[in-house]
Amino acid sequence: MSLHDGSTGNTPGYLKKPQILARTNVAKSRLFQIESLDLRFSNGEERQFERLTGADRGAVMIIAMPDPEHVLLIREYAAGFEDYVLTLPKGLVDPGEDIVTAANRELMEECGFGAHRIEPLVELSLAPNYMRHRMQVLMATDLYPKRLPGDEPEPLVVETHAIEELPALLLREDFHEARAIAALYIARDKLREEKRNNAMDLL
Repeated sequence: MSLHDGSTGNTPGYLKKPQILARTNVAKSRLFQIESLDLRFSNGEERQFERLTGADRGAVMIIAMPDPEHVLLIREYAAGFEDYVLTLPKGLVDPGEDIVTAANRELMEECGFGAHRIEPLVELSLAPNYMRHRMQVLMATDLYPKRLPGDEPEPLVVETHAIEELPALLLREDFHEARAIAALYIARDKLREEKRNNAMDLL
């Protein structure tokens, strides 16, 4: 059954946000804070939710393309999996930075390249039931060599992969970060659409 009231807003008219009855800080570390929320939903049901909170500075993920067919990926240690993973360069937005400046800085720190052209592509979230974290995905093209010192504990391995070979990447055991996968598919489809439009213009 589909419920729809014709509303064009982000929240359908039949959904009313639950009332927050109480907030409690459960635990805090150097990077994370766990907050407990006591909620009362519009139907009277009450539940307790826990979520991760933090500085909410924002973060960027970069699809850096040294040429129209390839993308740069980095290999870095992921403590959550206790193993090295292949993913896109990314990082937090520093105070006073906009997302384009942050993306260019992270690209220089992690890949040794800057970009003459950086454009926002999409905003992604991760586990929204448990955290408010949002990732701004940007596409970087017209690259040039430029290295800035970063805060990584060891040099990152930078690899170049064909963006049309995403199905092959998905078969690898070290490539599984959902945000990176989504970002690359969105970028690939955008590039395909641009190629189709350019071909139509030439007809």
